[in-house]
Formats: sequence, C-alpha cells, structure tokens
Amino acid sequence: MPSRRSFLQATTLAPFLSLSTSQPPNTLIKPDRLRPGDTIGLLCPAAPAYSRETVQIAQESLQVLGFKTKLGPHIYNRYGYLAGRDADRVADLHAFFDDRSVKAVMAIHGGWGSARLLPLLDYNLIQRNPKTLIGYSDITALLLAIYAKTGLVTFHGPVASATFNAYTVDWFRRLLIEGETLTMRNPTEKGDNLTQTQNRITTIRPGLARGRLVGGNLTVLSHLIGSTYLPDWQNTILFVEDTHEEIYRMDRMLTHLKLAGILNQIAGFVFGKCSDCGTGSGGYGSLTLEDVLTEHIIPLDKPAYSGAMIGHISDKFTVPVGIDAEIDATAGTIRLLESAVS
Repeated sequence: MPSRRSFLQATTLAPFLSLSTSQPPNTLIKPDRLRPGDTIGLLCPAAPAYSRETVQIAQESLQVLGFKTKLGPHIYNRYGYLAGRDADRVADLHAFFDDRSVKAVMAIHGGWGSARLLPLLDYNLIQRNPKTLIGYSDITALLLAIYAKTGLVTFHGPVASATFNAYTVDWFRRLLIEGETLTMRNPTEKGDNLTQTQNRITTIRPGLARGRLVGGNLTVLSHLIGSTYLPDWQNTILFVEDTHEEIYRMDRMLTHLKLAGILNQIAGFVFGKCSDCGTGSGGYGSLTLEDVLTEHIIPLDKPAYSGAMIGHISDKFTVPVGIDAEIDATAGTIRLLESAVS
C-alpha cells in the first residue's frame, strides 16, 4: 500500500511532470530539398520589420540564390515590440504551410514573440504540409516546438535579414539545396598570424558522441523548460548559442538545464558563440564563460566543445534540428549521419 508521502508526491507533482516530459516524434519528417525557382515565404513571427529596406534586401539576396519570395500579409504590422497581434503572426505562418507554392518559410529576424505563438499553432496542419522552416535566435521557440510536436526537421540557420556572405551561403546551399550529408567544421585560416587566432574551437571534454541534434538559442530554450514544447532529450547532441548576456545569466541558464535534468540526458554538447557576452556588473569578481562551461559540462563526462560557428555571427552554419549526428570534440566537428532533406 503506498505511503501518504508517495501518494502526495504522485498527486501534487503529476501535473508538472506531464508538462515537462515529452516523447520523441514517432516519425521523423524531412522537408524536400530546395530547388532553383522555389518560393520562400518571408514573415515576422516575433519583432516587427522596422525597415522596408531590410525586407527588400532580404528578398534580393534570396533572389540571387535563385528563389522567388512571398511576403506574409502581416509582415509590416506593428503591435508594440511585436510584429502585430499573435493571431495575425500565426495566420501568416499557417498560410505559408498551407500554400503549396511555398517550399520554405524563413523569418526576417528574431527579437521576441515566437514563444507566444506556440499554443496557437496548428501542428496537424504543419505535419500534413512539411517544408523547410529556418531561422535562429528567438525563432528557436518555433524550431523546437514544431520538431517536438510533429517530427519535422527544422533548421537553425540564417534569418532572411542575415548577411548572406560566401561562408553562410555555402553551408545553406550544401545542406538545403544539395542535400549533402556533410561535416561542419570551423574555418582554419591563420591570415598573417603564426597560428589561428579567430574562430578557434576549445575542447571541453574530448571524445566522440552520437545523437540527435537539438538546440538553439540558450535563453529561448531555457524559458521553454516545463512546457510541452521541448523534445525528448535522451541521447541528443545539445547545441546552444547566445548574445548580449552577462556571464552570470549564462551560468543561471545552464544551471536551469542541469536542475531540470536535461544535461544528464544528453550524449554530447556543442557551444557556439556568445556574441557580446561580457562580465557586466560582475566585474573583477565575475567568472568567465570558460569557467562556467568548465564547471557545468566537464562533470557530465561527455564529449563537448565550444566555438562552433553557430550564433549571432556573420559566418554561420545551418544546423538541422532532429537529425542524427556525430561530434568529435577534439577536432571540433559535427558530422551528419544522414541528409537533412529528402
């Protein structure tokens, strides 16, 4: 017969456990690879498109890559710091997934607001009409929730207003257009220096690890903990990045992942870039980001490295969410074990 304590634990914790646990998707769904002439739908699921010129440049960049573009009806809406009301932003996303002429959906930029849309999304509609969804930063909320709820592979990569330079375009093209089963590795150019000084990787714990790639912006991801919009973490390769966060906040968010049991479940860890992340008010007494990663990640005794070309940077990888991969924490590489598109 169960004790009074176990009964109380079961009855009081059950609602919270049901919220925080999720099952891996029954079937992985890969979107079709992109082809010249395909139409990409552009929308703002978070912050507004403050500048029409920014949208125009985004369209022109994608057109140079051989794509047509289509703007969401509410792309220029404004509701405070949001690109219109939640219902209107969701309507644009639903319209693009329901539109057979649209082969990919790309956010103009991030900001804040994507998480507000998660309870409003028609996941059945999205699952019936799989297509490429790509973005980063605040778009992490959509990437993770849609993958968790539908099994659709999503892509942590450039937003439409990103700098489409040769490096970023190369990874975008190889993954989404060519459908390569590729290995992501940082640039190794030394320039005029005796050794490489830029875009270096740092091995936190050496070794190889295999698992499903899952991750995105650390701030956005950590604020979804406890909801039903995160995937199962067992045997995953967790990748994270961030920007404009003080070191104590990074410590706080990684602590949150540890307390939630996420870090203990992963098979490997990749930290991208933390752009403009300083000690802030911590000053002389602050830990460094290296200190924080060392304290949280080394005790996991799992392969891990930092410095990957993932984040709020000009030169970036396009990383599929939900695809099996192998990381080499010594070499600082992410090797896909299958194509991310069909």
